[in-house]
Amino acid sequence: MHDYSQLQRDWICKKVRRKEPDEQELSPASSVEARYLDTAEFSRRRKRMQSPTSSTGPYGGAPPPVSGRRPRLLLMGQRRSGKSSIASVVFHKMPPTETLFLESTTRIQKDPIHSFMDFQVWDFPGQLDYMDDTFDFDHIFGEIGALIWVIDAQDEILDPLSRLHNTIIALQRSYPQVNVEVFIHKVDGLSDEYKLDTQRDIMQRTQDELADAGYDNVQISYHLTSIYDHSIFEAFSKVIQKLLPQLGTLENLLNVLCSNSGIEKAFLFDVLSKIYIATDSSPVDVQSYEICSDFIDVIVDISEIYGHDRKGDPQENGQISPPVSLGRIVEEEQLPEVSSIIRLQNGMVLYLREINKFLALICLMRKESIERQGLVDYNVQIFQQALQRVFELGGGGGGGLR
Repeated sequence: MHDYSQLQRDWICKKVRRKEPDEQELSPASSVEARYLDTAEFSRRRKRMQSPTSSTGPYGGAPPPVSGRRPRLLLMGQRRSGKSSIASVVFHKMPPTETLFLESTTRIQKDPIHSFMDFQVWDFPGQLDYMDDTFDFDHIFGEIGALIWVIDAQDEILDPLSRLHNTIIALQRSYPQVNVEVFIHKVDGLSDEYKLDTQRDIMQRTQDELADAGYDNVQISYHLTSIYDHSIFEAFSKVIQKLLPQLGTLENLLNVLCSNSGIEKAFLFDVLSKIYIATDSSPVDVQSYEICSDFIDVIVDISEIYGHDRKGDPQENGQISPPVSLGRIVEEEQLPEVSSIIRLQNGMVLYLREINKFLALICLMRKESIERQGLVDYNVQIFQQALQRVFELGGGGGGGLR
């Protein structure tokens, strides 16, 4: 674990033109290419072998929606628990201090998110009883990707837990495959002991209540979150990853990249929200994730000053952009990738490489590894090609989530 709080950052931000094939460095990476493409081919074959009637995706969990609709993330919980603040900070770049002036939600807010994949965030007012017969239960919960229940850790939790238990029981009867995520929110300022005690209390009460109702081993994930640090982004990262059937393959590709390039940690980030959709199999160090996430802010701020507009953006021409899928994003004609390097005083190096207009690869490595930058650049290019082949196989059958 590295102490980044005292580091002085030497920013070396540069735009790198795409290398022509005859300029590529011949190196041991040629064997790496075969391993990347073998991993992609294995995923392709595994997809073919899966039964069309299977109830799970190739890596387990809930299957992606079979219709053309976008998956939904439902934000539910009591009034003033922080649901609207979470959506504003994560998906709309609102500074956390400005969320104090947000008005209470009085109606269901449907927020379409256009990024590396298209999905919707539905923000439910806390006072609504959506279990009432006046609401269409199947319309609300029928095609959701995840239910995110927000609990204010600094407020009374018995009533929110009672509503959560009733909602989970109703889902288990009709849609047991839905991912249930509990955000124990507003934990900033609380002691670590109090946070853990609150989490254990919520987990135990939920487990006992569901067991009494006859539902054992219900898969529920719990996250300690706050909009004033990176915990909310890390929690959403884990939520989104469960919606990606290609997650296992992405992790394997990042493992190969790290082992052959001297990379200690690699993240595949969504630039818009700072959610990482995949990482290698080594444990996620909180400080490593935080500095990589802050790296995105540095690049975005610099690109706003020195960057250029992408040509052919339909939104700039007043046109409505069609639904975006992962496969189509990677297949788009790409401008020369943006690359950036930050050298840290402790000898570590941050390396960023644009994958497309939505995704960026950020790696943490030692300075000895970046001395072979030609090898690293080549391996990253092979990783990018393998990524394209992985998403090609899911063109219409779940790889391109909408």
